[in-house]
Amino acid sequence: MAGFQAEYIDDYDILKIFAAEGVEFLVSSEGKVPLSECDGKIICLFFSANWCRPCRAFIPHLIELYGTLRKRGLNLEIIFISFDHDEDGFKEHLKSMPWLAVPFDAKLHRRFINRYQVDRIPSFRPLYPDGTIVEDDLIVTIEDYGADSFPFTRKRYEELKAKDRKKREEANLEELLADEGRDFLITGDDRKVPISQLVGKTIGLYFCAYWSPPCRAFTVQLMDLYKNLKAAKGDCCEVVLISTDRDLKEFNVNRSNMPWLAIPYEDKTRHDLCRIFDIKGIPALVFVGPDGKVTSTNGKFMVSSYGAEAFPFTESRIRDLEAALRKEGEALPQQFEDVKHEHVLKLDMAKAYVCDSCKEKGKFWAFSCDVCDYDLHPSCVEKVNKN
Repeated sequence: MAGFQAEYIDDYDILKIFAAEGVEFLVSSEGKVPLSECDGKIICLFFSANWCRPCRAFIPHLIELYGTLRKRGLNLEIIFISFDHDEDGFKEHLKSMPWLAVPFDAKLHRRFINRYQVDRIPSFRPLYPDGTIVEDDLIVTIEDYGADSFPFTRKRYEELKAKDRKKREEANLEELLADEGRDFLITGDDRKVPISQLVGKTIGLYFCAYWSPPCRAFTVQLMDLYKNLKAAKGDCCEVVLISTDRDLKEFNVNRSNMPWLAIPYEDKTRHDLCRIFDIKGIPALVFVGPDGKVTSTNGKFMVSSYGAEAFPFTESRIRDLEAALRKEGEALPQQFEDVKHEHVLKLDMAKAYVCDSCKEKGKFWAFSCDVCDYDLHPSCVEKVNKN
């Protein structure tokens, strides 16, 4: 988490600062606005530039926060201070904003940037006259929590993180997966399935997107596991798609190929779950056990390595599988000479290979050649030894 900082009290009286800097009015996308518009309001400064891609990406988050807080009756105003190189860039950027701005003047803007020690953009600075300490990196906080991050204090940030931690450590499916007005998930053909039907099952929360080739490749593996588990163990396991697709069209293509459930694309719960489980890359798979406790945040490794053998996807199950593999390896010879191959084959651990004897896929223990691409299943070696 970023550090926290407090600004000098003098830096909070924005009207005095404007007067000292010669600012006579503010502007909006529609024209000039008198400074009196700021009287009695909580003022937040937004440092940004049209040439800055992260700035443009952040603006929709800030627009949502601005609209939500004002609907709640909060007397708040945002004032944009530009990092743009010229007035055309400034004006183009301002078109995307529903709040106010300091008129374009590169030298004036530089003085504001220096006053508030802004060393990166986008940057968002609330101005509280009582010197309230705010969370330093508010961009990430607002992207994660939106309007709930208000009043942007350290205390509020810690409260929100504590709520996430509780949801992660004491997972309740209906709290995790539902949203206000929605207590169901959807299938690939748009049927609604009550979340209550998932209680008591092992649940995989699958974070993925159709645009990602690694996701599409892993989806094939996960579908095989899903079908095998359904056939072998019945209705004991379910998967829920947490989409990170770029738009609704991609989401619909993605889920149409999947036999499991999904959170609706328009639902903010998708974003919340990415934050709660600190998802930094996709594909990612989190398993929640029948008791509602998270059993693993490393489900992708479990599925890729052990397939259905990893069920019920707990760390203890993986330890058991690894112990069984070690024991199996200890019982095998360390090397083997195949009459069909000129080099000595050595016992090795391989994630995946094709046996050059039976032509079947294999993984884990293999007798491999250090010189060329030649591998044998231990079972094929055993057959040769018997013969």
